Amino acid sequence: MKIAILKERASGETRVAATPETVKKFVGLGVEVAVEAGAGVTASVEDAAYAEAGASVGTAAATVKDADIVLGIQAPDLALLKGAKPGAWVAALFDPFTKKDVVEAYAAGGFEALSMEFMPRITRAQSMDVLSSQSNLAGYKAVLAAADAYGRAFPMMMTAAGTVQAARVFIMGVGVAGLQAIATARRLGAQVSATDVRSATKEQIQSLGAKPIFVENVAGIEGEGSGGYATEMSEEYQKAQAELVSSHIAKQDIVITTALIPGRAAPRLITDAQIATMKPGSVIFDLAVAQGGNVEGSVADEVVVKHGVKIIGYANTPAALPADASALFARNHYNFLSAFWDKEAGKPVLDEEIGNAIRLTQGGKVVNERLLG
Repeated sequence: MKIAILKERASGETRVAATPETVKKFVGLGVEVAVEAGAGVTASVEDAAYAEAGASVGTAAATVKDADIVLGIQAPDLALLKGAKPGAWVAALFDPFTKKDVVEAYAAGGFEALSMEFMPRITRAQSMDVLSSQSNLAGYKAVLAAADAYGRAFPMMMTAAGTVQAARVFIMGVGVAGLQAIATARRLGAQVSATDVRSATKEQIQSLGAKPIFVENVAGIEGEGSGGYATEMSEEYQKAQAELVSSHIAKQDIVITTALIPGRAAPRLITDAQIATMKPGSVIFDLAVAQGGNVEGSVADEVVVKHGVKIIGYANTPAALPADASALFARNHYNFLSAFWDKEAGKPVLDEEIGNAIRLTQGGKVVNERLLG
């Protein structure tokens, strides 16, 4: 049984799919692990550390040769998989809804593509959930980046020269990233408020010491989609929310947007007209910029200034924290494969619930129901 770890080649990708910690654990299961030379350099992991953990380190071709499983962050180009065993598993981020051509190519190539972002949000799969682990870091980094772009301090400071008022921070979308953003902004001393379409998040916001901003008495406030994700709201709710948010945004110094709907473009939360109401020098961080953006006019990896407001957002926010992001992603991979490890077979054997959820291709065909519907 051989697991291969290739160097990430996507633009701006600094993470790596395995660390010496997880390599050692895989070796402990009796697995041969091969790592491409230089795979971990951008995540502060040297080749020697992989070798010490029990992996072989070599060229890309040697790494994938006869591999049963290839682990990645972003799905590797098919050309890199030449030499892997027929039907080999490839577990990585595939972005299946927008990159259907990649999924079809994997099917044609005879590989079994396992989409880690399709991991179901159920209790037993929490330790395998890459979206949660990476979103947690993204929420933290968004606050730090916004604080760096903001020309003032976050906490209240009382000095002999006068008082510096605490920054007002508004978090829009209270999933994993949003909750971490609230916690981080609070730790930095800001006055924090937050909103979400799911009424159940109100208590979570309050538990972190932030003020919930919610539309009341409008149909559709529950906003719960399948698997714990938010869903789109009624027109009535959207209109009421826009009015509430508009009045609140005008008073904020920092706004961080985190809203995403699986399989669809990011919902528009902030318009140009709303940006115009904010104070000059304010900052908006759009965590959804890579999926079309929550903020009108946001551009990935660029600072856009509109009406005196800085709008920022990274195409790949977790990659800005490569060491920790890699460590968490690698543990997600290990937790996934080890949970289904069959000692007699010497390999993982997936069950239907999780296997059917994440498997995109098998036997030369696209098989995932979410892509076939």
